[in-house]
Amino acid sequence: MTNKRPSPKINADTKAFWEGCREHELRLQKCGDCGHLRHPPAFICPRCLSIRTFLVKASGRGRVYSYAVYHVAFDPSFQGDLPYVVALVVLKEGPRILTNIVGCDPAAVSCEMDVEVVWDDREEGISLPKFRPINSNHNEVRK
Repeated sequence: MTNKRPSPKINADTKAFWEGCREHELRLQKCGDCGHLRHPPAFICPRCLSIRTFLVKASGRGRVYSYAVYHVAFDPSFQGDLPYVVALVVLKEGPRILTNIVGCDPAAVSCEMDVEVVWDDREEGISLPKFRPINSNHNEVRK
C-alpha cells in the first residue's frame, strides 16, 4: 500500500492560481478597484469588497517571515521527508504564502532569509510552489 500525498482542493476561487502553478508561474489576484494584491485567492477583495479582479504574475521571490521545522510528520506520507520546513513567505509583491523551504538544511533556515520559488511537479498534474534560499551560503540538503 502506498501513502498518497494530500493534494490541494481546487475550487472556482483557486483554479487560476493552480493553473498558473502548473505553468510554473505564481499568479496573484489584484483588485480591479483598489489595486490590492492578495493571496490566497478569493471571490471578493478583503479591503474594498469588489468582485472585479485580474491576475498578475509574481516575481517568485520573497523572504521567510516565520517557519517551523517539523520532526513529526503532519501526514504519514511525509514521514520520509523528516525533518522538513513549513514557512510563511512574504512575497516581494507583498502577499504571504504558506509553503515549504527546500534546498537547504532545515537548521539553516532563518527569518528574513531571501528565497525564490521552485516547483514540485506531482504526477496528478499539480505543481506545488516551494521556496529555496537565494544565497549560496546555506547548506545543501543531505540526500
